[in-house]
Amino acid sequence: MSLFSHQPVLLTEVVTSLQPKAHGRYLDGTLGGGGHASAILEASSPDGFLYGCDRDAEALAAAHDRLKPYGDRFKTRQCNFTEADRWIAPQSLDGVLLDLGVSSHQLDTPERGFSFQKDGPLDMRMDQNGTGPTAADLVNSLPADELADLFWKLGDERHSRKIARAIETERRNRPFTTTGQLAQFIERICPRRGAPTHPATRCFQALRIATNDELTSVQDGLERAFRLLIPGGRLAVISFQSLEDRIVKEFMRREARDYDFEGPEDHPDFRHPRHPRGKELARKGLVASESELDTNPRARSARLRVLERLPEP
Repeated sequence: MSLFSHQPVLLTEVVTSLQPKAHGRYLDGTLGGGGHASAILEASSPDGFLYGCDRDAEALAAAHDRLKPYGDRFKTRQCNFTEADRWIAPQSLDGVLLDLGVSSHQLDTPERGFSFQKDGPLDMRMDQNGTGPTAADLVNSLPADELADLFWKLGDERHSRKIARAIETERRNRPFTTTGQLAQFIERICPRRGAPTHPATRCFQALRIATNDELTSVQDGLERAFRLLIPGGRLAVISFQSLEDRIVKEFMRREARDYDFEGPEDHPDFRHPRHPRGKELARKGLVASESELDTNPRARSARLRVLERLPEP
């Protein structure tokens, strides 16, 4: 049995939004520990089917353990959700779920390098078998200006240039290899002074996003996932930080518009009428209830947005 554990957020809201049913076909593009997937399979009894994928081999193994009671009603693959259309036919699904957050297991496992609460290697890769750069590679190789831009654009870190220049100087003598080493160094450069969050929090977020190319995956994955839906099918997306949520919100509102426009900005003079491709449900998004927050404080930043695919005219 896998030791992977993760408490799914907004579970009731996800099931209510996707409306799983018998004979339905679904995709959980971020399988995690299988919590959302098992709820979807349960709600689509007796013969609903679920595809599941995840970049994390540990998550995939845990999901298999959790979903075994559902027999042959599911199929999984280790991959990014952006690759789901390589093995799932277009317009064949009744629902797709993308949970863009990092799992509790990943955060709580020092060897993964996602958190500085416990010291571990500065890795942060979702797919540990991948060949891409680790967070340590980025910290130790990017020029100070590029590192500062990364901290600012992906972490909204207002001391980005100060931190990046200090890192560039420090790494000449001692490369950064662990989460604790980097977090302590950033705290030394930008002391906490009673702030509610650790001074390294935003830099760690930026490094994780960059290491896994998360924003590109979100933008590309939304387009591909939406094409997998049948008319009436629903795309449900949970985001945990503003950069991802902005991409999700803009995508859904674009698909729900009754026009396209030319050029980089929306202006009435350059609009061309068209039929909406989707319908937004709960336009402002759904957030965790107080009762859920009492048992899972990490759900506080979660927001669920849902888009229903409309029939083509």
